[in-house]
Amino acid sequence: MAKPLIYDLDFESLNSTLAELDQPPFRTQQLWEGLYTRLYTDFSQFSNIPKDLRDSLSKQFIINPLRVQKSLRSQDGLTEKVLFALQDGTSVEAVLMRYERRNSLCISTQVGCPVGCVFCATGQMGFVRSLSSGEILAQVLHFMRQLQAENQKLTNIVYMGMGEPFLNYEATMDSVRRLMDQQGLNFGARRITISTVGIIPKIEQFTEENLQVNLAVSLHAADNALRSQLVPANRMFPINKLIPVCKAYTEKTHRRISFEYALIDGVNDSREAALALAGLLKGMLCHVNLIALNPSKKYSLQGSPKAKVHAFSATLEEQGIPVSIRLRRGVEIQAGCGQLAGAEITA
Repeated sequence: MAKPLIYDLDFESLNSTLAELDQPPFRTQQLWEGLYTRLYTDFSQFSNIPKDLRDSLSKQFIINPLRVQKSLRSQDGLTEKVLFALQDGTSVEAVLMRYERRNSLCISTQVGCPVGCVFCATGQMGFVRSLSSGEILAQVLHFMRQLQAENQKLTNIVYMGMGEPFLNYEATMDSVRRLMDQQGLNFGARRITISTVGIIPKIEQFTEENLQVNLAVSLHAADNALRSQLVPANRMFPINKLIPVCKAYTEKTHRRISFEYALIDGVNDSREAALALAGLLKGMLCHVNLIALNPSKKYSLQGSPKAKVHAFSATLEEQGIPVSIRLRRGVEIQAGCGQLAGAEITA
């Protein structure tokens, strides 16, 4: 049986564990600093705590639950996708995207996904299990160590990899709080984005968290009939109920909400579709992120051509809706949005 992961313990739980080992409270801070500031990967590196305690912790816990199975870089060298093996033999993927002034990491919250969006490779593979907060954090720490060795820093984290973060709400939010902890990683809330397909009760709960973390909602259509075809979760959380909850979020938090929209050629990319989307979002504190659909093995339709993407964007702008076109990154290594499958990486 696998040993528990020490990253699954918050500060209070770690303190209780050490108290059971008759350790003074300052040991908790020493361990916390080693885990989240010095980014240690083995208990032997904690030279400031006694060897017998290191040995005891090593017998009880593991630090790193991830093993790199395979890593691929895009042709331009700016995108890296890593396939991680977990302790139980399952796998997840995470993607590091390098830009001129930032390094952005896309992480996973589940093995597979229960939502089943028809055009998404993760949804096509089905759902296996949710990750623990420590397994989510371990993805971040892996790339933080890598960038540290290159004298660089991780600047942005997006919960947009495999899985639906709000169907693993507690572990997701626990990992977010650990990222933001001022005594540890001290990662800025405004540099973290959580993406959801629109799980209404969890958006409402997130609204009450009083955090500066960014929220993105994957929309992909402005009417229930089409969205239910593309995003089966819409049948439970339809647009006419989702949009008021999103608006309530912006009014309560005064935070702008982002809507993700994957453009599919001949499906949701017409001028009429753009006008319908604009009408739906009119007056809301929001921003639309457009991206041409990335290919996946089990969905035959193609992403919209560049001309249609720009025309759709122009229509939204005409209607006063803030919009941007997202760069497609790492598509040739299946590292783009909707391409993570966690089972194999092919060059």
